[in-house]
Amino acid sequence: MSEFIQQTINGLAWGSIYALIALGYTMVYGVLRLINFAHGDVYMIGAMVGYYAGQILIQKMQGGALGLTLVLIIAMVVCALLGFVIERIAYKPLRHAPRINALITAIGVSIFLEYGGQLLFGADPKFFPSLIQDRVVVRFGQGIVINQIQCLIFTIAIVLMVSLRFIVMKTKLGKAMRAVSFSHTASQLVGIPLDHIISFTFMLGSALAGAAGVLVGLSNPKVEPLMGIMPGLKAFVAAVLGGIGNIPGALVGGLLMGLSETYVVGYFSSTYRDALAFVLLIFILLVKPSGLFGKSFAEKV
Repeated sequence: MSEFIQQTINGLAWGSIYALIALGYTMVYGVLRLINFAHGDVYMIGAMVGYYAGQILIQKMQGGALGLTLVLIIAMVVCALLGFVIERIAYKPLRHAPRINALITAIGVSIFLEYGGQLLFGADPKFFPSLIQDRVVVRFGQGIVINQIQCLIFTIAIVLMVSLRFIVMKTKLGKAMRAVSFSHTASQLVGIPLDHIISFTFMLGSALAGAAGVLVGLSNPKVEPLMGIMPGLKAFVAAVLGGIGNIPGALVGGLLMGLSETYVVGYFSSTYRDALAFVLLIFILLVKPSGLFGKSFAEKV
C-alpha cells in the first residue's frame, strides 16, 4: 500500500507538469480550432532558457527561492514572447486558409524549433543548475516521502492553474477569450479585437509551457533541444483525454496521464512508458472522441 501511495505522489507531480503543457494545447484549440504541435518545443525553450538563466543566477547568488522565482519569470516571459512571434508569423497569415495548411505549418514550426535549438544551444544534453536543494519534507508510513522539489512542483502548478482560472473567468480578457472560443464572427461584431485575443491566448499558453520546462529541469535535470517531442505528444493526449478545448479537462487529463505513466513504470516496465500515451489516445478516440469533459458539436462543412 505504501508503494502505491508513493507512486501516486510521483504521478501527481509529473501529471501537474503535463497539465501545464496541456493547458496551452487546449486554450489555443479553444480559440482557433488549431492543434499547435510546436507547443511541446516551446516547453523545451522554457527549459533551455531556465538552464542559462539559472547558470547566471547561480554565479550571482546562491539560488534559493529568489533565484527560482527569477528563473521561472524569465522562462515564462521568453516563452510568452516566442508564442506571440509564432502566432503572428506562422499562424496569422493562414487564419482563413484550409486547416490542413495550418496543421502542416505547426509541424514545420516544431521541426524548426527542434533543430534550430540544436544549432543555438548545441545537441549535447545539459544539466539544469541546482537552484533548490532536494531534501525530504514529509515522511510518513513505510517509506512514503515527499521531497522539496515535488512540493515546489505542486505549489507552483496550483498557483499557475488558479491564476489561469481567475484570468479566464474573472477578467475582461478572459471573457473575451471565452467569447472568441464561442464565435469569431459574433466576437468581432461586439467589438472584441480578435487578433489581440488570439495572440494573448498563445502567449498565456506558451508561458505555462515555459514554467513546465523549468519544473522539469528541477525534477529531471537533463535538458536538451529534442526534449519537447514526447512530453508535447503526451500533453496533447492529455488534452484530448480531458476534452480538447476544455480547461478543467486539460488539468484532469494531465493528472491522469502522469498517474497512468507512473503506475506503468512502477508496476510493469519503463519500456511501455511512451507507448501508454498512444494506447490512451486510441482508446479515448474509440470510446469517447470528445474526451471526458468535452462536448460533441455539429460542424457545417
